[in-house]
Amino acid sequence: MESSPPDGFVILPLWQTRPAALHALLRTAYADGGGSVPDFDDWWWPLVEDREFDPALLIVAAHPTGQPAGLIQCWTSAFVKDLVVAPDARNRGLGSWLLQHAFAIFAARGASHVDLKVQAGNSGARRFYARHGMVEVH
Repeated sequence: MESSPPDGFVILPLWQTRPAALHALLRTAYADGGGSVPDFDDWWWPLVEDREFDPALLIVAAHPTGQPAGLIQCWTSAFVKDLVVAPDARNRGLGSWLLQHAFAIFAARGASHVDLKVQAGNSGARRFYARHGMVEVH
């Protein structure tokens, strides 16, 4: 599970991040479709107060400057809530690393599978998850 992120990225624990910067990353990554995020107060407080929230399951990859480049946020029920990569960090293996890192965390916790939802029209995300062994369940 202790694999390193792709070159040019570091992993930051949640306590070393700025929540507003994470929110901005989500907004930027979802700007061209594939998901959405509400205003900060309607996102942050419900997120961290949810009974399935675990700070260890909000994995943030950043540029060495500390600027968030990607994140995966999962619930304790082995559910991927969000996986995003900033446009300037795409196609460098970061999304794959984040997903595989989350899979490793859940495997270590004894999860037999990991779930997520993808919008039906988001063919890019559907292909991405299929390449990582995920299958559609209807």
